[in-house]
Amino acid sequence: MASIFMGSCRVLLFSAFFMSVFLYPTVTSFEFEVGDDEGWVVPPAKDQQFYNEWASRNRFQVNQTLRFKYKKDSVMEVSDEEYDNCKSSEPIFFSNNGDTEFKLERPGLFYFISGVAGHCERGLKMIVKVLEPENPPPPSPPSDDASASATMSSPTAVVAVFLVSFFQALLM
Repeated sequence: MASIFMGSCRVLLFSAFFMSVFLYPTVTSFEFEVGDDEGWVVPPAKDQQFYNEWASRNRFQVNQTLRFKYKKDSVMEVSDEEYDNCKSSEPIFFSNNGDTEFKLERPGLFYFISGVAGHCERGLKMIVKVLEPENPPPPSPPSDDASASATMSSPTAVVAVFLVSFFQALLM
């Protein structure tokens, strides 16, 4: 009886490890420091595309973070038209704390400019393209509240079936 129990425990531990490594999605977070070591500063006069070139060398994913480091400046997320005009009276996002984190919460284009007069015109602006997820989640089928509460995601269902089978084997 003890050897059956020990064998079952090993199977349980191996199965739990396997499921945690291979079945559950891995969540990773990545932070990009805008401008690398330079930070968010007015680029040299001959390098007006510095930040767009920096952005084009990176591949941005949903839920990653941009970190803007700067002194006596600001960062604003703006519309494409405001980006082209280097002006925004109502930015989508504004920060001037010197160490700004901005989470990329959706795929698509994000437009950033400096809020300090003259800095955007001198090249302190950037367009970031966030890629579509490689494996977008399938669309949820329409359901009423009763059936939605009884539905389990597939990793949860696998774990539930495994645990029920395991405990049945122990009781036999």
